Amino acid sequence: QAQLVESGGRSVQAGESLRLSCLASESTFSNYAMGWFRQAPGKGREFVAAIDSDGGGIEYTYSVKGRFTVSRDNVKNTLFLQMSSLVPEDTAVYYCNKCAFWSSLGGVHTCTPDSDAWGQGTQVTISS
Repeated sequence: QAQLVESGGRSVQAGESLRLSCLASESTFSNYAMGWFRQAPGKGREFVAAIDSDGGGIEYTYSVKGRFTVSRDNVKNTLFLQMSSLVPEDTAVYYCNKCAFWSSLGGVHTCTPDSDAWGQGTQVTISS
């Protein structure tokens, strides 16, 4: 089972930027679509962004479109999430996960996370 280690989260002011990283231990990282998810205090975990195994397909949740950019480095087994124009509503623990199921329908991609592969996450706190 792959181990996923998220990093890069910290406390920043609204309007600032952060870059999150997710290092995967599994050598088959490049075979999987990968996603970012987040869980705000008192809420369930939600999808944020996902990217296909070769970077050809990308999906974002509506609230982060135009502000967040997901990318990956398959040589370094690392997934990234560049976040800009951060707002307090982005405050959450951010998790990466492989997409156990990846579908593309009508131009919309869906990443179903692997329920057994969640890491510890990284805390992002945005103050106004």
